[in-house]
Amino acid sequence: MIAIIRIHGRVGLDKKIVDTLDRLKLRKKYSCVILEPTKENMGMINKVRNQVAFGEIKEDTLKKLEEKRKTKIKNFFRLHPPRGGIETKKHFPKGVLGDNKEKINDLILRML
Repeated sequence: MIAIIRIHGRVGLDKKIVDTLDRLKLRKKYSCVILEPTKENMGMINKVRNQVAFGEIKEDTLKKLEEKRKTKIKNFFRLHPPRGGIETKKHFPKGVLGDNKEKINDLILRML
């Protein structure tokens, strides 16, 4: 399973990027979705990799996310800005944008 967190807002983005983020259910800043790594999903993630942070999520982190969610109907998670701040204009490993691999779990726990 892959966790995707939107880091950037909508201002100044290309319409194709905004449409792809909408298809991924990432409509607001600091929203998170969990997806299977299919060919189609990975293509969309690669298209928006400069606006999101993504990586492989562990089972215990996923359980903590589901416990914090108030309603079971929605298929996305709303998160807080991370404690300790983030470097939003830099790519991983100096910032959070792009593929964070296993470090996405640390970022999610800071955002709960």
